[in-house]
Amino acid sequence: MEKVERNICILTAVALLSVLSTQLAFAHGDVTPQSIDTSSIPTLGEDWAETNPYRELDGDVKVEIERLGASAYNQNCARCHGLEGISGGIAPDLRMLEPDYDGDEWYVYRVQNGAVRNGAVYMPKMTEHLNQEALWAIRTWLESVAPDNG
Repeated sequence: MEKVERNICILTAVALLSVLSTQLAFAHGDVTPQSIDTSSIPTLGEDWAETNPYRELDGDVKVEIERLGASAYNQNCARCHGLEGISGGIAPDLRMLEPDYDGDEWYVYRVQNGAVRNGAVYMPKMTEHLNQEALWAIRTWLESVAPDNG
């Protein structure tokens, strides 16, 4: 009888640890995107640009846009899209979007509409949390770290 009781105690302890570790994994709750101060980069206005308005800029302003974009990406996108822009397969590798109208069109659609599948939010509507300047700065940084630019 002692052996049966000991096995029951071991199984109970394992089950309890499993339940507790599952709760710890979800303890952070939903992650709200972090706002970004974009006062150091050119303003774009209310209407959304169809293509990346920062793509053709250069010099110090481009460096600042890319710096801000990297910071904004790390705070808001890296959790799903991967560190340094390199996806681990959970979400698309955004560095692989073509730096043209098609890539920009998909990017704008996704940041404005998010991604919802079967009622589950995979990506929030980022335009509800970040302005156009921050989102285009992220896109500009992603283009700067794309494999064909390295």
